[in-house]
Amino acid sequence: MATTDLSVYDKSTIPNSKNFRFGIVVSEWNHDITQGLFQGAFDTFLDCGVLKENIVRWDVPGSFELIYGCKKMQQSYDMLDAVIAIGSVIQGQTKHFDFVCDGVTQGIKDLNIQSDIPVIFCVLTDNTMQQAIDRSGGQHGNKGVEAAVAAIKMAQLRKDATF
Repeated sequence: MATTDLSVYDKSTIPNSKNFRFGIVVSEWNHDITQGLFQGAFDTFLDCGVLKENIVRWDVPGSFELIYGCKKMQQSYDMLDAVIAIGSVIQGQTKHFDFVCDGVTQGIKDLNIQSDIPVIFCVLTDNTMQQAIDRSGGQHGNKGVEAAVAAIKMAQLRKDATF
């Protein structure tokens, strides 16, 4: 588990975000967790100067569907500078956890290879609900905050690398 607060960031290291546009695709599964992650990302974007109207949210049924949702968002909004995939998969008593986690990880990786719009992986893969709570606004902070900061930095990288 994380040993640092996922919500801590140094604003002086964050690029100017006023003109960036972001997409956030949120899994409905484990809604309380994913909503907490979304709120952390959304609030961080606003805190870093992103305009509210430059943030698009789509919901998908589960974490496995994040891949398709992110792909369609990339295709539908080519003016986006980055997309965040938000999900939560909690270990159960079957191998389903392993298949979903691996599939989503590989799918998001594939989107980053195939598209010019970066996709940030904000999918919690926890052993217990308490671990997910702790990382979605609880004692370890909020992974959504960390994902928003990563999205801003990757958006700047994308801008700087474009000729």
